[in-house]
Amino acid sequence: MKVNCFNCQHFRVTWDQHNPRGCSAYQFKSKQVPSLVVKQSSGLECMKFKQKQMQGVKR
Repeated sequence: MKVNCFNCQHFRVTWDQHNPRGCSAYQFKSKQVPSLVVKQSSGLECMKFKQKQMQGVKR
């Protein structure tokens, strides 16, 4: 499964112009999407992905 950080509860946008994307689960920020950093660093897909809960959407 390919992880999409934009759909993850841990993804955040930072105020840091040099590192605008962050992951609250792994406690880092970077220029790249966090899942790519995790994949490049460990060779594994992100293990902390957690799907965002959509507010106001009935399923």
